[in-house]
Amino acid sequence: MMKVFLLGLALLRVDSLMYPAVISPQDPTLLIGSSLTASCSVDAGSSLRAEDLYWTLNGRRLPAETYEVLNATTLSVTISSLNGSQQQSGDNLVCHSRDGGILAGSCLYIGLPPEKPTNISCWSKNMKDLTCKWAPGTEGETYLHTNYTLKYKLRWYGRDNTCQQYHTAGPYSCHIPKDLALFTPYEIWVEASNRLGVAVSEVVMLDIVDVVTTDPPSNVHVSRVGDLEDQLSVRWSAPPALKDFLFQAKYQIQYRVEDSSEWKQVVDNVGNQTSCRLAGLRPGTVYFVQVRCNPFGIYGSKKAGIWSDWSNPTAASTPRNGRATGVCEPKNGEHNNTLRRELKQFFGWMRKHGSSYGCANLSIKMYDQWRVSLQKSHKTRNQVLSGDKS
Repeated sequence: MMKVFLLGLALLRVDSLMYPAVISPQDPTLLIGSSLTASCSVDAGSSLRAEDLYWTLNGRRLPAETYEVLNATTLSVTISSLNGSQQQSGDNLVCHSRDGGILAGSCLYIGLPPEKPTNISCWSKNMKDLTCKWAPGTEGETYLHTNYTLKYKLRWYGRDNTCQQYHTAGPYSCHIPKDLALFTPYEIWVEASNRLGVAVSEVVMLDIVDVVTTDPPSNVHVSRVGDLEDQLSVRWSAPPALKDFLFQAKYQIQYRVEDSSEWKQVVDNVGNQTSCRLAGLRPGTVYFVQVRCNPFGIYGSKKAGIWSDWSNPTAASTPRNGRATGVCEPKNGEHNNTLRRELKQFFGWMRKHGSSYGCANLSIKMYDQWRVSLQKSHKTRNQVLSGDKS
């Protein structure tokens, strides 16, 4: 019995040596702009007195005029107009002895309650999952660790479900990988919580078939159009993941020249077709081309659909010619004159070669053949002019 008593005394002695002082309040949570008065009390049996103590906040010594001796063993400090915590784990308020030893510490959590999350947007990849993103609120920064929880449920029945896979599409996002119903609206909302409170977003209602996106178009090929020096042909495959679903597709194409980072979007809506011809390009130039897809009207949905990511860039070059490559965009009114002049030249060529083809064989291929012959005549003329100059 005596051994147990002595062991207890020894433990108390060790505890008093390890923690020779106590700070009150311990680990408080405070609003930005508020004030705090904290006290540090040393053990009465210690040789330390209140005059032997001082305070630091995040390693910076606080001025003596903010101190007050409350009694022989207790020193308080008052901090006014607190700023937000420098770290989400809390600011370190520490009580020291005269020689710099650490006697006790307290974490100050200084910040703001969470704002109501906003701008919830969701998309489903091939109708197999659901990913949602949101904004943290108008202010955003709370200076405190803030948890965001995305919840969802079927609109007319069912229990609340909590999303589990966070940060999959950015810091404020969550991914629901499976077990989703079609043709039944979901209610989706986000709850934000920290030490100072809870805020809940507005509820968003959506049907999975209305927010479908898909993979980028595959098998993108870019090739020359015969000898036409200002055109390239682009072909691609429709998204295979949606081949079993009734839907329509829109495609967009963008391209850039090899030595530029600026993409030019030339086709806003290619419809269901999976090929397109780019015209008005610079001869002898390498172009990079990308395609993306927007599946819409799935099972009769009236929503606009969501664009996929762009396909990987595919490169091809236009044929080179001997002419200068700089081409100005026609001004208003000049385009019609140019088109009229080209048609006049084309029909003149048709009258000359019409007996060989006949009207029944009139097609875009004949127009392309005329363009090739026109470009060859330009090359021949340029070569003659170059020879005359030399």
